[in-house]
Amino acid sequence: MATPRKVLHSSPPDGGWGWMIVVGCFLVTICTRAVTRCISIFFVEFQTYFAQDYARTAWIHSIADCATMLCAPLGSFISNRVSCQVGIMLGGMLASTGLILSSFATSLEHLYLSLGVLTGLGFALCYSPAIAMVGKYFNKRKALAYGIAMSGSGIGTFILAPVVQLLIEQFSWRGALLILGGFVLNLCVCGALMRPITLKEDHENPPELLGQEYVSKAQKQDLKQISMCSPLMKDWSHECLCHCSWQEYNFLLMPDFMVLAVSVLFMAYGCSPLFVYLVPYALSVGVSHQEAAFLMSILGVVDIIGNITFGWLTDRRCLKKYRHICYLFAVGMDGLCCLFLPVLQSFPLLVPFSFTFGYFDGAYVTLIPVVTADVVGTASLSSALGVVYFLHAVPYLLSPPIAGWLVDTTGSYTASFLLCGFSMIFSSILLCFARLTKKIKRTHLRSLAKDANTKQQIWTNGTMAYSVAGELDQKDVEMLAIDTNSYCNR
Repeated sequence: MATPRKVLHSSPPDGGWGWMIVVGCFLVTICTRAVTRCISIFFVEFQTYFAQDYARTAWIHSIADCATMLCAPLGSFISNRVSCQVGIMLGGMLASTGLILSSFATSLEHLYLSLGVLTGLGFALCYSPAIAMVGKYFNKRKALAYGIAMSGSGIGTFILAPVVQLLIEQFSWRGALLILGGFVLNLCVCGALMRPITLKEDHENPPELLGQEYVSKAQKQDLKQISMCSPLMKDWSHECLCHCSWQEYNFLLMPDFMVLAVSVLFMAYGCSPLFVYLVPYALSVGVSHQEAAFLMSILGVVDIIGNITFGWLTDRRCLKKYRHICYLFAVGMDGLCCLFLPVLQSFPLLVPFSFTFGYFDGAYVTLIPVVTADVVGTASLSSALGVVYFLHAVPYLLSPPIAGWLVDTTGSYTASFLLCGFSMIFSSILLCFARLTKKIKRTHLRSLAKDANTKQQIWTNGTMAYSVAGELDQKDVEMLAIDTNSYCNR
């Protein structure tokens, strides 16, 4: 029986099953990013139960975030080599196991390994492949699709924050973690929705063409002779691992991507501590537990509005070419919010902060994959997103403990929040400066090209004039010769 051929799409379908991919990615962001944010609600419980300071307790959230981002390239690798479905299902089982084991923790070190490393690794196998799949199915409405998909983080935070607080009150932190472990198993269902799609752009690299019928035998033989690597499995024994790896990660040398990567490092450092310390800070200024959890809910639901509205706006024709500017504006506004946070010391003042920070957080989170796709293209999007989220790892690991150390040292949250704000503003300024430099350079090159064209045009016109004059002189000589011959014949 003949095996069915895969349908080769010339371009992303911008709909159809793509909307199911958006739904699947929406659920993945709920089960990964929203659950990670809700770990901050356990902060005070862990600190009280294990009698530890801010810095040591903050390592739990840091390790979970760091493992999620640090292992993002591994998630992309498994998605590219096996399938997105297998990667997400495997990640769901690992994350669920980590949360369930955390409910039996007897020390912070136990939580570092189970809730931090194991759960973070499971989230890594799910997060970047699911986001990359949305980019495979959408082109014209890519920002809107990402806005809907990434809004799961905000909706999940809005729903889970009060629910987790209620679960802690009813079943203690151990029971709450056990229930979250069962909830995260829904990632396996999300993985089943991720139907793979084959685009012509994916087959532009030679190693990926070896198994296809439309490649000639001579090309297959030549490429097999080049290969010096052993096959990964029988199903793709034709691929050369070393050559494929270079093809997948050659975008690392692109200047635009390098600037974006450095900008992401400072942005990630600034955004992480706020999600860890917003609830403890609210409690320290006299806000009740329920109101502090409600601040996280507000931040989450406004995050949704930022996801969808910025996604829809940047898909408009008038703003499509200004996506980078919208991204750096959103990052800069979040930085300004962090600078003003230390003077907001009551619940009525913290509510507007949650609205503003949540909106712009949702805005730039939506634009990260869109801007990355604009820089590297759709074919390298999965690997590029893996690298971008990998770059989040070190800031996510270090910034909450550093912020906690500053709180322990200074006795207030002011220094921590100011450092976060300046870091995000610097990220925005760096990207803005790079874009201005590129624009000035491009204008200079255009002026040089215009001068060169003018000189070429003068030279060309002169040559044409000389040629025409030569032809006229030659015709005069010929006419003179004809007249002389006719006179002699007489």
